Amino acid sequence: MIIVLNITLIIIGFVMLIKGAGFLVDGASSLAKRFNVSDIVIGLTVVAMGTSAPELVVNVMSGLIITTEGTHDVVFGNVIGSNIFNLYLILGFSAIIYPLTVQRNALWREIPFSLLISIIFFILANDVLFFQASQNSLDYRDALLLILLFGLFMIYIFLNTKRNPDTTPLEEIPLFGNSKTTLLIVGGITGLVFGGQLIVENAVIIAKYFSVSEKLIGLTILSAGTSLPELATSTVAAFKKKSDLAIGNVIGSNIFNILLVLGMTTLIHAPLGYNAQLNIDLYICMGGTFLLFFFMYSFDKYKLDRIEGVFYLLGFVAYFVFILYRQ
Repeated sequence: MIIVLNITLIIIGFVMLIKGAGFLVDGASSLAKRFNVSDIVIGLTVVAMGTSAPELVVNVMSGLIITTEGTHDVVFGNVIGSNIFNLYLILGFSAIIYPLTVQRNALWREIPFSLLISIIFFILANDVLFFQASQNSLDYRDALLLILLFGLFMIYIFLNTKRNPDTTPLEEIPLFGNSKTTLLIVGGITGLVFGGQLIVENAVIIAKYFSVSEKLIGLTILSAGTSLPELATSTVAAFKKKSDLAIGNVIGSNIFNILLVLGMTTLIHAPLGYNAQLNIDLYICMGGTFLLFFFMYSFDKYKLDRIEGVFYLLGFVAYFVFILYRQ
């Protein structure tokens, strides 16, 4: 009976998390619109950060609530698992709905950059392997580097938008009054904070009850739940045949998760102990990013077709079976 209550509270937490992210995006978009920020910049910054907000909140809460033997498996598992979820399940499902075709140079730099920052994260986290340290962790210096890279990425997006303005109209973003905008932003943040706390606390209780590791929680329950905004966005984009948005949402979210989510979480809770067993999951994540680059620039160029989408989905199923077997 107690477990049923915990599951119910997790569901409520996810609802608060997703709705909170939606409110925050709407409010922040309206605020940006009021200051005459272009729609494309809003889409690449405010909306992308909004869909990554659940990962950020859950990770900050996880850092406060749980640690095991000096490691933060839930923190890292949530980010790595979310990125795997985004690549293999969301892209695969979206490509099956509608083959994803992008502009020739739309993601020429973003996809390799996503792979590059995954490699940087791998090096920073594996201190024992690369720096002969006594344990693996992310410290304040690592956090500042990740946040610096995030800032440079934002500058790149802004400058690239100026050089190559996108004439494709995005969906109209409503301009709310000051009171409603403030209410949406405050309500969104509130939903994110309390929703994230409900999810983490009750997921830990259930995991302890069934003797499930924190690493498995982060790689499955939390990563799947916090990726719901990306799933909704890319699925809708695929149905509307907006391929650039569907793929850009996934790549942008993966970049945000590593640079912003891990950077801010580490800055708040440093040092974060890293479990080297997660390297396998990180290899799978980097492999999925490389595969996207390979699929987009080979065979049928600039297109992720349904066969490749099925390949991604089969990869996700195989990975899910693997982590359950490993547990």
